[in-house]
Amino acid sequence: MKKMLVTLLAVICAASAYAAPVKVGISQIVEHPALDATRKGIIDAVTACGYVEGKDIVYDVQIAQGNVATANQIAKKFVGDKDNIVIGIATPNSQSLKQVVEKSGLNIPVIFSAVTDPVGAKLVKSIEKSGGNITGVSDLTPVKAQLEVFKEFGLNVKNVGILYNPGEQNSRALVDLAKAASKELGINIIDATVTNSSGVYMAAKSLVGRADAMYVPTDNTVVSALESAVQVAYEANIPLIMGDTDSVVRGALAAKGFNYYKHGVQTGKIVCRVLKGEKAENIPVQFQNELEFYVNLKAAKEMGVNVPESVIKSADKVIE
Repeated sequence: MKKMLVTLLAVICAASAYAAPVKVGISQIVEHPALDATRKGIIDAVTACGYVEGKDIVYDVQIAQGNVATANQIAKKFVGDKDNIVIGIATPNSQSLKQVVEKSGLNIPVIFSAVTDPVGAKLVKSIEKSGGNITGVSDLTPVKAQLEVFKEFGLNVKNVGILYNPGEQNSRALVDLAKAASKELGINIIDATVTNSSGVYMAAKSLVGRADAMYVPTDNTVVSALESAVQVAYEANIPLIMGDTDSVVRGALAAKGFNYYKHGVQTGKIVCRVLKGEKAENIPVQFQNELEFYVNLKAAKEMGVNVPESVIKSADKVIE
């Protein structure tokens, strides 16, 4: 009987390192389909590993509306509530969570998702060893492969305008990669910067007459107002390629990128490991390597682009 009780206690301890219900704070920089899909993937993965929402686990989901000051306030709220784990979706609010948690002196694990350059953002010291109670999943995208999509469509593109917010560290890293790739691809990169979502239309408009095509990396400010860039692409017949597949259904021509729901699931599996007792600092940062290719035929017609049969055959999803 004694042996049976010991075994039962061991099973209970392995199931969760926290007293139920576990309090999890999720801070998301802004709402748009890719980040929303990431959040859903995280929660679904945690559910799949045995945590029932409302019974074993309680989520506090907060959106920073693209504002870093708001992201800091959210981080302070989570620390004040003494959440068991905090999750940052995108770079700015992951940085806020790390800074506020470290300043508080509390040992709250920080898990990040949809962060392009976690080392450059000073979230971790290295990919292998974070150097703190933090880890997560990077969404570093294959920028060169994304720029090569223009060639796959048979487009003779020489000048590519990139829409991005230089205030987003992840975007700066991606633009640097694009400029490095442009030398190999024989194209020129033209910057069109924005500081908030209301400036996306004018930034896109500034590229008309200067750029043969537009490219938007996984920039949260631009993606949150993507319809403005799509409108300009339709009006001026400029092909628009994206860094995330979720934007293709919103009117972009194509994207070669990650499935952000799967990205969230991958992050959620890390959350589960921490919930069950592993230390975040012992889990190396992970990357997502499975690419998907989406094409929007209706958008192609609006932009005056012919879609080769080879592109349609190679696409994972064709939107008509």
